[in-house]
Amino acid sequence: MRHCLGVADSETHNSLSPLTLVSPHPPGFAIGADDNAEFWLSQGKNISELQLMASVGKTGKEWTAPGEFGKFKSQKSRLVKLSAANKYYFEILHKQDDKGTDHVEVAWRLDNPEAKFTIIDSEFLSLYVDETLLKMDEVGHIPQTPATRANQMPGQDALEHPADMLKADHRDTIYALPLLRKSHVRRIFPECRYKPSYVVNGFKLQRYQGLNFVRLSFVYPNDYTRLTHMESLNKCIYQESELYLKRFGFSKYMQMDPPEDESKIQGMYLYVRCGSKDLQTDKRPEVTKERGNSTTEASQAQLGFNATGTQKVSLNTSKIGRDPQKVEEETGKRTPREQPMHENQWLKQVDSYIQQVRTDSSHQATQKEEHVTIVEEENEEEEEEEENDDDLFASPPLFYDPVVNWKQTFKARNVDFQALRSDRIDLKCNTSGNLLLQEKEASMVVQVFLKKLNQKTKGRFQLERIVNVEKRQDYLRGSRYFLELELLEQGKRRVRFSEYVYARGWHGGSSREEEANMKELAWGYRRHLMTSKDEPVLCWPLSFLWNPRAVVHFIVPVKNQARWVKQFIFDMEELFRITKDPYFNVIIVDYSSDDMNIEKALKQSSLHSYQYLRLSGNFERSKGLQAGIDKVKDSHSIIFLCDLHIHFPAEIVDSVRKHCVEGKMAFAPIVMRLKCGATPQQPDGYWEINGFGLLGIYKSDLVRIGGMNTQEFRDKWGGEDWELLDRIFQAGLEVERLYIRNFFHHYHSRRGMWNRRVLQI
Repeated sequence: MRHCLGVADSETHNSLSPLTLVSPHPPGFAIGADDNAEFWLSQGKNISELQLMASVGKTGKEWTAPGEFGKFKSQKSRLVKLSAANKYYFEILHKQDDKGTDHVEVAWRLDNPEAKFTIIDSEFLSLYVDETLLKMDEVGHIPQTPATRANQMPGQDALEHPADMLKADHRDTIYALPLLRKSHVRRIFPECRYKPSYVVNGFKLQRYQGLNFVRLSFVYPNDYTRLTHMESLNKCIYQESELYLKRFGFSKYMQMDPPEDESKIQGMYLYVRCGSKDLQTDKRPEVTKERGNSTTEASQAQLGFNATGTQKVSLNTSKIGRDPQKVEEETGKRTPREQPMHENQWLKQVDSYIQQVRTDSSHQATQKEEHVTIVEEENEEEEEEEENDDDLFASPPLFYDPVVNWKQTFKARNVDFQALRSDRIDLKCNTSGNLLLQEKEASMVVQVFLKKLNQKTKGRFQLERIVNVEKRQDYLRGSRYFLELELLEQGKRRVRFSEYVYARGWHGGSSREEEANMKELAWGYRRHLMTSKDEPVLCWPLSFLWNPRAVVHFIVPVKNQARWVKQFIFDMEELFRITKDPYFNVIIVDYSSDDMNIEKALKQSSLHSYQYLRLSGNFERSKGLQAGIDKVKDSHSIIFLCDLHIHFPAEIVDSVRKHCVEGKMAFAPIVMRLKCGATPQQPDGYWEINGFGLLGIYKSDLVRIGGMNTQEFRDKWGGEDWELLDRIFQAGLEVERLYIRNFFHHYHSRRGMWNRRVLQI
């Protein structure tokens, strides 16, 4: 037991929840922490009466110094009436990231203006439960209270967070529909030989060269895996440099309309044309103007040039989307000696000039104008003396805000930045999400299928909705499509069709005019390949079938990760409870963990199928995975190499099955790596583009390529997934790579992990 209610730990990324009883004393409480913390107090021993008394923020951006109780209004509680004869239950919730000095403390004080907050001492505290002899996974004694359930209202966070991926999609529940019997569909298309041109077979790859052969698939309709809520930090999908976007934005996609009456906007410019001819002197340099189209002229007026091409106040030139040297050429190529005087003096004279124009004093205005325009070179020594004098009495710089032209309008063409993307993986773009398939192309393939289906079944099935279409592009031999359709059988029973079809020699059927226009707008004119025939001729790709009853084995090696193991088991229980899928199995390979009894936890769980394997020695991921693989006896089942810190969507088992084809294809889903403090309900983070550690593959294929590399990758972290990818490609297999909705990797501390040691004090 600590001597006071102040906790500090050098650990990063943690959460803390002390549960104790406090004896009565003063009526006011306060809490301090780095980062966030909450203090909950009941009116007695009844834990259901907990109320939030004081807190330090919620977002992770709030923190205090140790003992600082006046930084936030929420830190101090209201006055609390306590009785010396009673005990009061309280809870403290605390979370902290990897920055700052980790601490949390609760203090109290008497209701006295002169009293100061003092941290609650141990003489006023007692334990709710003595946890000394309990293991890390033994948490049954911890009560579920309003403090821990306050922010878990279903759907509330999803409505507040801007990520579109959180919104409902029919893909999320398609697994629940019964499959259309293959006897209804197998004869509507012939079988055809399927050997895509991008498959590597027998070609020896250099180490990690397999990354170059990974291709992305296109999906329809939009699954909203694009992380639009993170694009303020990474705008890579627009394929422009951050510097360019910061300077010019998206101005090149805007076509400015010319002004209706140019005389009405003369007042926008620095050189105001007045009725007096005396204002126009011979000393103003002639400006040679290069005529452009109306769009360019209007853009110049909008971004910092006046109608004559003369540059406005120098402060605004940073907004001009043109080269400064080119501007000098168009304005008479001023030499350095011809430049205006010091900017402060020049701006001051500009202001004076404008004032004189308004007083309509032509004589004085002419004198001032001579100072505003270029000063003629007279005597070099006198000029230096004037500059020195000006420096002594220089006034603060005067800035001019650009005039807002509310009448300025523009035109913008419809743009689709998805058309700029390639099916190659971009390791620098971690917000883009799945490639999007054109609606016209997806509809054409579906129409051909439905036409043949209705001819065969005499109109027995009607299309309810297109749930999902995935396209694997092959420029040489034609593309493969995975169709997922919700059908209505005889107007009553809903069924799903989920099968692969092949369109030989067909690449989309449309002219792709919009895509070509978008690429020309962004990149300039380029030649584009001609497309093929208008309507696809579909067939069943030979031996390319997925097995809806293949058992999926989730293999996870662990060592001393009790909290995460317990969470993983809970998630697997939820997966089985929601899907009722009997065809998946959990295999936990335990490197002699001493912080919990994993085998006992599995026996007490509601999992339909699980296996436990205990190993000794240091943690080795490759060796642990291989031990789990060897535990699987059925070579026609699917191995899913998994991680401990994963949040699974309900459709994950079905997705793994659909994208693993024995002898043909493995599946490497892309997981979203959550940032510190993010949750599946508040998913801030990025797609893990370069990681292939989460992999689904049939055991027969994994055995054929040699299994895990347990010789090179022992206590070394990373690289084993890329090495395995090389061998998968060399064996002639495809690798399906898709961004999976609501598939998250939890942020976690690396403290106590297999390749880290804890210092003993």
